[in-house]
Amino acid sequence: MVVAAAGRNEGLALSARLIGRLLLCPVLLWAIYSLTFVMAVKIPGNPFTQTERNILPEVQRAIEARYRADDNGRFYWDYLKGLFNPVEAWRGRRPLIDLGPSWQYGDWTCNQIVSAALPVSAGLGLLAMLLATAVGVPAGVLSAVHRNSWFDYLCVGLALVGVSLPTFVTGTAVLIGLAVGLGWFPVGGWGRLSQLPLPALTLSLPFMAYIARLTRLGMLEVLSSDYIRTARAKGLSERQVIWKHALKNAFLPVLSFLGPAMALALTGSFVVESIFNVPGLGRHFVDSILNRDRGMILATVLVYSAVIVVFNLAVDAAYHLVDPRIEAEGT
Repeated sequence: MVVAAAGRNEGLALSARLIGRLLLCPVLLWAIYSLTFVMAVKIPGNPFTQTERNILPEVQRAIEARYRADDNGRFYWDYLKGLFNPVEAWRGRRPLIDLGPSWQYGDWTCNQIVSAALPVSAGLGLLAMLLATAVGVPAGVLSAVHRNSWFDYLCVGLALVGVSLPTFVTGTAVLIGLAVGLGWFPVGGWGRLSQLPLPALTLSLPFMAYIARLTRLGMLEVLSSDYIRTARAKGLSERQVIWKHALKNAFLPVLSFLGPAMALALTGSFVVESIFNVPGLGRHFVDSILNRDRGMILATVLVYSAVIVVFNLAVDAAYHLVDPRIEAEGT
């Protein structure tokens, strides 16, 4: 009875914490929106005069009025009020989430651009994170178990290289070696299974290296704990001690890292997408800044921020699932 009551109390505390975090999400997204809006307004240049063709002043004023670019205060509040439309969406007049029009691509809304690019980046990012976790965690565990061995030195060295090298270097090396040199994969493009491995591998390498380092450090700390010595003294096999008991606690730092890392990977990497010609969200984000496309800047930043918030909430919940002894208020 006492154990059941304690379990219910911990579950209620965790639920209350997650609900509190959820209620803070709109405030956090509003702060991000406000800061991004100020920076977007301060970008020098006129987004409507990017072409070589001269635009008449009255035409430019009409375009600015259409996008409400002539009144920053009005644009700020109109964009914010039109962002979430449950009533209009129920009536079929507007989408539930309306990211507004793109200033650079007049025939496209930001919703259409994001809905076309985000699944590409999300699929690539999910594959990259699965690969990074599947390789990084076992490598970190084995490196810690065989400390100071040749395998440990090799893993530490490769992890250091993976963290240090930028993706445009590793991406170019992978492209030249596996695609151009050996011809095992296509040089670039998107849409076929054979075009997935190279960008996924390139995107996963820094995450893989960092996950391996975190796992190794966590395992080294846990393996010297008293409860591990007790588990060995009870006669448990080394496999059970390492993979069932030690890894459970050593994985917690990795779990904290996976939240923002997953969001970063799922929203895409401009460098990787550019090297392998992947039509993802990362390219639109950088192009929106170069084109001074305020609508697209706000849309991509809000989507990216929302993904980070969601995955951080998921990490909070996963903490309790991995180790129920962690108090909700202390996670």
